[in-house]
Amino acid sequence: MKLSRFYDLVVSFGKDRDVRPSHSVDLFEDSRVLYGDPDTEVKKILVGIDIEVADLLLADRVRQRQGLDLVVSHHPEGIAYASLHKVMRLQIDVLKKSGLKEGVARKLLEERMLEVQRKIMPQNHTRPVDAAVLLNLPFMCMHTPADNHVYSYLTDLMNKEKPELVGDILDILLSIPEYKDAQNNLTGPHIVVGSPKRKAGKILVDMTGGTEGPKEVFDKLYKAGVRTLICMHLSEEHFKKAKEANLSAVIAGHISSDTLGLNLLLDRIEKEEPLQITSCSGFKRIKRN
Repeated sequence: MKLSRFYDLVVSFGKDRDVRPSHSVDLFEDSRVLYGDPDTEVKKILVGIDIEVADLLLADRVRQRQGLDLVVSHHPEGIAYASLHKVMRLQIDVLKKSGLKEGVARKLLEERMLEVQRKIMPQNHTRPVDAAVLLNLPFMCMHTPADNHVYSYLTDLMNKEKPELVGDILDILLSIPEYKDAQNNLTGPHIVVGSPKRKAGKILVDMTGGTEGPKEVFDKLYKAGVRTLICMHLSEEHFKKAKEANLSAVIAGHISSDTLGLNLLLDRIEKEEPLQITSCSGFKRIKRN
């Protein structure tokens, strides 16, 4: 398929796994074709969680040895990274589904978005894109569309399985190949706040929306009835606030969650046309079809 078609599928599939109504989702600011001719025929792809300059040099070597049409990063680079704060708006809808009032969620998110924007502004975010241009390697990233898939998948799974205890959540996660593989590498799911015997109660899956949301939200989530968080990761400040709010928190795993989201998305793309995918940078291709 052409690179333009590949990108269109990423956006389309990302939309139908988005927590927001489809008519309100235009595109994903953190998912872009960063370099390359849209008419490039794509068959052989190198996929990684993070693609930096060293990974692009590796990709060039792979291209010399076995051919390569496209390099795909999960995490955004270039203009997609500079725009990361914009996709955080979808967290408003995640919080609304958990019981928060829209005005409260919006105020908290707007402040956090500005914080993230200030953090990103001084970064040298074009460096990998510059390398791709010099190497003439088509390069893109697909962030929120993949995160939407893991969010949707785990939310549906928890609603179906209805774990009674926090420990049951770990058992459910470890039945998923990506998390089981992470466990073998000592990076699997674990409970960071609470205990396995504690009641799970109402669960919030926090897997999409660009990056971590506002740390001030946890006490409000508790008041809205949420008792357990399932997250990719928690900063130390977020961890302390979640603990103070008396929430249980399960860290599913960052790279393993990203891998799950990418695999779910790639499964759908490959139903349209099979691809030759080489894994790198923390990603492991696991097919479900």
